[in-house]
Amino acid sequence: MPKGEPHSSVVFLGGGRITRALCAGLQLAGDRREIVVYDRNPEKLRALRRESRVAAERDLKSALERAAIVVVAVRPASVAEMLAAVRACGTAPELSVSLVAGMPLRSLRAWLPNVRWVRAMPSPVCRIASGLTSLCFDRAARKQDRTRVRELFEQVGQVVEIPEQQFDVFTATFSSSHGYHGVRTLAEQARRAGLDRKTALMAAAHALCDGIQYWRESGSTLDELLHEAATPGGTAAATMAAMDQAGYARVVAKGLAAGIGQARRNAKR
Repeated sequence: MPKGEPHSSVVFLGGGRITRALCAGLQLAGDRREIVVYDRNPEKLRALRRESRVAAERDLKSALERAAIVVVAVRPASVAEMLAAVRACGTAPELSVSLVAGMPLRSLRAWLPNVRWVRAMPSPVCRIASGLTSLCFDRAARKQDRTRVRELFEQVGQVVEIPEQQFDVFTATFSSSHGYHGVRTLAEQARRAGLDRKTALMAAAHALCDGIQYWRESGSTLDELLHEAATPGGTAAATMAAMDQAGYARVVAKGLAAGIGQARRNAKR
């Protein structure tokens, strides 16, 4: 891919899973801007080029010189080192988006000042342009910054703007891992109860996916649908009651608390 004009590209710092998902989703959506990915791992860059035809870059300064928007997509433990390297290049981007879970805007501003920061948390489902991304803007962000960032992520799914104090709770709640974990757990227990593996997976997947799709399209409330599906005296009502009595709500609350706690520990690194 030929190099784009200076300060015209979307530049990802880090070529991991979420970068791969976003690049695939943007390509699927028909985004025509040059997408540049900087990473020191040549294997990651080769995989990205094969999958999404991005421009791979192993020189950080060259990548930054091409950036209209920089997207920081590294692990929490690596973000300080990455931003120090950006600062050392002397080519700090004006508008940067952080995908680093748990990392507050105040820390990002301290490591790389004079930058208009945005926090974003996209779902891996953005790979098929059907994800959900939460956004939180730094106080220095301009109206045109908000528009540019929203338009970028709206190409790969729904966008919601939330206050930063809600970011960790939202991150722990909206992960697609809840769906995968739920299907796997339900299918495994159905298998133990007597279904073969293929049938158990099919039944569990339909239980979650069909119910959620119907809720989203019907306009009914969850209480109305639960009343409709779990008829008193029926098998579904007995199943739901037993799960609640066994502490289903407490298990979910404990899981969310662990996720929120991990995000907050990340911020202290």
